[in-house]
Amino acid sequence: MGTSDALPPRQEPPGPVAYPPGSLLDKLGVAAVVLDDNGRIVLWSRQAEALFGWTAAEALGRLAAPLLVAEQHRKEVLGLFAHVMGEGRTWAGVFPARHKDGSTLLLEFRNMRLDDQHGHRYALGIATDQRVLRDVERHLALSLQLIDRSPIGLAVLDTDLRYLMVNPALERMHGLPAEEHIGRTVAEALPHADVTQIEADLLRVLATGTPLLDQLAVGLAGGGPAGQAQLVSYYRLDDPGGRVLGLAVSVVDVTDRHRAIEEFRRRMQLIADASVHIGTTLDLDQTARELAEVVVPRLADVAAVDVLDTVLQGAPPTTGDGDAVFRALAVAAARTPAATEAAAAADPTGQIAQYDADRLVTRCVRTGDPVHLPHVGEGDLDRIARNEKAAALLGRAGVHSYIAVPLIARGEVLGALDLKRVSNPEPFGEDDVVLAAELAARAAVCIDNARWFQRERATVLTLQRNLLPQRPQQPAGMEVAYRYQPAGAASQVGGDWFDVVPQSGGASALVVGDVMGSGINAAAAMGQLRTASRTLSGLGLDPAQVLEHLDQTASGLDQTIATCVYAVCDPAAGLCRVATAGHLPPVLMRPGERPVLLDLPTGAPLGVGGVPFESIGMTLAPGDQLVLYTDGLVETRDEAIDVRLQALITLLDGPRRDLEETCDLLLTALREDNDQDDVALLIARVGPYRGPGAP
Repeated sequence: MGTSDALPPRQEPPGPVAYPPGSLLDKLGVAAVVLDDNGRIVLWSRQAEALFGWTAAEALGRLAAPLLVAEQHRKEVLGLFAHVMGEGRTWAGVFPARHKDGSTLLLEFRNMRLDDQHGHRYALGIATDQRVLRDVERHLALSLQLIDRSPIGLAVLDTDLRYLMVNPALERMHGLPAEEHIGRTVAEALPHADVTQIEADLLRVLATGTPLLDQLAVGLAGGGPAGQAQLVSYYRLDDPGGRVLGLAVSVVDVTDRHRAIEEFRRRMQLIADASVHIGTTLDLDQTARELAEVVVPRLADVAAVDVLDTVLQGAPPTTGDGDAVFRALAVAAARTPAATEAAAAADPTGQIAQYDADRLVTRCVRTGDPVHLPHVGEGDLDRIARNEKAAALLGRAGVHSYIAVPLIARGEVLGALDLKRVSNPEPFGEDDVVLAAELAARAAVCIDNARWFQRERATVLTLQRNLLPQRPQQPAGMEVAYRYQPAGAASQVGGDWFDVVPQSGGASALVVGDVMGSGINAAAAMGQLRTASRTLSGLGLDPAQVLEHLDQTASGLDQTIATCVYAVCDPAAGLCRVATAGHLPPVLMRPGERPVLLDLPTGAPLGVGGVPFESIGMTLAPGDQLVLYTDGLVETRDEAIDVRLQALITLLDGPRRDLEETCDLLLTALREDNDQDDVALLIARVGPYRGPGAP
């Protein structure tokens, strides 16, 4: 852009414009005095009256030297006067003048000769108080130095919003020399800026006089290069008399601060997202995947989560300087070819991998401290990768920065979070290490919870399966099918059971129960109640009597409450007696009829103590079915139990099905995603009675 050709056309100066008092000249109080060639005062201004104290009536016609100059200076002053009048040269300097009150004034003085048309000569003296002038000069010099050397960009615009002055700092910010600003509007000087908004702000300040402070402008919007952030302020300039002179603009480069704030916000958002998205389940692999996916691509291009195999096996973490054996739980990569290639060097999920003692990830878990390589050199790849093949892959992918941070929960090192950058050109900084460690610490607790969950769940399920009947004996004259489905959470497993107990004379006891509570304690209580119910079944007692004895047994256990339904079926006699202890009613299915819930006295749960139970009897014919179940089959958090029981009846009201098929249908249709509780299901169908031991 040329500096002269591109300047706007010069405007014609306006005609006379009157200003109210208050300009710089008024502040200086410049006095004008005219002397004839004899040195007599012929003209005397009001400013002279204010400066010297003599009125015009007192001064006019008098010789200036005796009036205004002390005697010791008169000879020198008269010589200067003669020199100016004779040679016509201007004299400038400091002039010691006398005030009317007798004091001496040091004046900044200018003396020049005037000639009229008649050949007469006059001397014009212009004077102002030296102290006032020096103050103004110092202020001006300070202002100019501040403007020129200030790191803040400064500009002055006239009332037409054209640049009058820009300082070097603003030149650098705009990338435009000062001469290419002067005389131009913002739109002409900065064509890429958000001119509409800038001009609207400037006009508002010009009209109201109210400053507009610290407006954030990022990149081209503020007239700077992309990525630059500025705080822009606008002030109206008024002279001492209130006349509007124009506008001042200050621009502060806050790019570093802006980037730091944006980076802080990004990190806080990443931590917030991690709090929400990591640990949504108690599944170990899923938790590791959530950690890897949170950090990619916002922190790293490739992330791997590896846990020490000894930790997963329940053994204490290995210490010392030896090798480390990891199980890879998760790998995530940004959607770039380089990141994909780098991710291929990671150990496949689920695989056991041994890392030598000199590997960086081994050092990380042995010391419990982060490992940070801001710039990965060629020799570092062998210390990052497990083997030469993986190191070659990392080299081809262009891995240039690396972090490994330990996963530490409850004082125990569980494994490591491994981060690499390939597509992101910025190296990992110390702040990235701190952020990675924070994310790893939060995730490590979730991973540890998932690890303990899996161990507890495995323990509870093992106990539960060992306490439940493995293959209930098919009773005489009946066909049975059963299912046990544990809860999805370890803390919910443990309380449900079912049993089929043959009795003498061809009868069989069908039992389904549910110990309130969960976990190992509930599973242990269930085992004791099941053992007691099997023992009592062999005595041939009425169902109500069995429940009374079980109630006493439950009362003897520590705070154990359970529900139970107990039925004794005799296919030979075609009879069945049923009693319940706070349990959901069984479903009776007869061929050709709609299934119904048995209308039974509810009874109190086992363990309440002192509440009598009641049995009811009914007939059973070949083809009749009894469906016994625990509440985990039908109860949900968002539907009433009556609605769910009706759904059970509707599912059973259909064509005749195989018992196994019926079990699968009920579990599939009613459980859906509701796995918050155990389910025990027992279905018995009456067939022709052939006697004990018959084929």
